[in-house]
Amino acid sequence: MTAPTAPGGTTVTDLDAVREVSRAVSAAHVFIYLAPESTEEAAALGVTERGPRYMAFRAASLGAVPWQVVLAAFYNFSPRAVRAMTGVWDAAPPERWQAARFRAAGRAMRRAGVALGEDRLAEARALIDPVLARADHAGKVLAAANAAVALPSDPLLALWQQLTIAREWRGDAHLVVLADNGLGPCDCLVLHTATGAVPTALVRETRRWDDEEWNAATARLIARGWLDAHGTLTAAGAAARERIETETDEHCAALWAPIGADGARRLASLVAPIGEAFAARRAHERG
Repeated sequence: MTAPTAPGGTTVTDLDAVREVSRAVSAAHVFIYLAPESTEEAAALGVTERGPRYMAFRAASLGAVPWQVVLAAFYNFSPRAVRAMTGVWDAAPPERWQAARFRAAGRAMRRAGVALGEDRLAEARALIDPVLARADHAGKVLAAANAAVALPSDPLLALWQQLTIAREWRGDAHLVVLADNGLGPCDCLVLHTATGAVPTALVRETRRWDDEEWNAATARLIARGWLDAHGTLTAAGAAARERIETETDEHCAALWAPIGADGARRLASLVAPIGEAFAARRAHERG
């Protein structure tokens, strides 16, 4: 399937390639919020709670904004979850959080044995750099903020930060699609957990929607026919969830147009070892 032509007449890459590179980018990025190195670096800055630590690391590129701005940018967290970050900029300014984030990422990748090699790093940068150089950041708050962060001197960390920009670009685009489909911050989480892709308990613990709010969102999805009376995902709900992902791919197709489908797939293969290294490490630790 090929997406429509991007503004300016550029042919957009096919949506299968968009989905493939998006998954690889996300897998290469997400470890930062799970790694023990992040816990250690945050503790050194005086923050030990998981929620505020996550908020500070992810929002550091925005600068010392109030929690209400972070709530708007993150979308699916409850106000009480984000309000908990109050004081993190007093513990340390955003630039120190950003530096700690880079230290944590570098340490975690070394521990997991991520080693891409100079040639692979150079090729990956040759693909992602023109993508981001031409990226339209209108409405892409977290992507734009991360694009303003100076790249680290370490080549692997610099690539990781470029991947972070691409990951947040898709995330920003996804929020637009959710809103267009009438899925509010809690509703989208209820629908996502109903697919079985993420544990409900984890989502409720981290996003902190209370029972009344969660039940109200569930009732809205039941009224739409996306969940049944027991809160189980219906065929219509599964189709709606996939349509939302496809619409996000369509939104993101123009981002990857500078390198086309082949370039997007090649970038996915080049950065795949990052996510694979952490997956292998987790499997080893469980075993």
